[in-house]
Amino acid sequence: MPRAKANGIELEYETFGDPDARPLILIAGLAMQMIGWDERFCKLLAARGFYVIRFDNRDSGLSTQMEAAGPADIAAAFSGDAHPAYELDDMAADVAGLLDSLGIQAAHVVGVSMGGFIAQLVAINHPDRVLSLTSIMSGPGGSDEVAPKPEGAAVLVAPPPPTREEQIELAMSIHRVLTGAGDRLDDATERARAERSVDRAYYPLGVGRQLVAILAAKSRLERLKQLRVPTLVIHGTDDILVPVENGRLVAESVPGARLIEIEGMGHDLPKRAWPQVVDAIDHVATEAAPVHRA
Repeated sequence: MPRAKANGIELEYETFGDPDARPLILIAGLAMQMIGWDERFCKLLAARGFYVIRFDNRDSGLSTQMEAAGPADIAAAFSGDAHPAYELDDMAADVAGLLDSLGIQAAHVVGVSMGGFIAQLVAINHPDRVLSLTSIMSGPGGSDEVAPKPEGAAVLVAPPPPTREEQIELAMSIHRVLTGAGDRLDDATERARAERSVDRAYYPLGVGRQLVAILAAKSRLERLKQLRVPTLVIHGTDDILVPVENGRLVAESVPGARLIEIEGMGHDLPKRAWPQVVDAIDHVATEAAPVHRA
């Protein structure tokens, strides 16, 4: 897969669809590689007339690892003394840099979980780069963020195991915990998904640095009120990691934002929700200004 120079680093990316179609960039969440955006989901978007770009965030997958920063002090960050190696704003600048590398002036920006935080910041910090904003199972950050349920918070501090098999089992168990009551997981499918992720790029040091960047972030609520871009907020009612109240706060803050709550969906994007989500993204994109390329 290709790599692009962006904001002083390199980002691994992949595209789907016609390069002359409406550009849409997918931003991954914490510990999520770009392959976490299922290829079938990407192809559904491409079939709706989008040029879909998925990529590995810095410190994830096959993009630049910020090794010089050293291990993150997660305990200190949870206690309120965060010293991030980089900020979510830097990761938003990475997105703008990737668009630059691809010759795209503005795109429809879709982010999930931490990727939703980043997507919001792309719209706040780089408003001319965003045609529409979709924030999925995300929140306002900082002191306005509604805290995870205890079992959701436990996922964030699970220590990385030493062996491949244990790493795969941990990935499967986390997904089971975060899945909502409306969805059932197939063990074989989940194992294949976990194996692919672990074998492609297992890098817990990067996850730690990303987590500290999240914990160090300030609330975006007041800045979200200044947005003037078509905005869609999607959240599951059973989300224990980023409770649904967070999505409601974001939707209430952005003028004209549309909120979709999916019953029984947890902190994931199950296949049953794909048609509804793709329809909604396509709908909000039709409200946007025309596409311009650099």
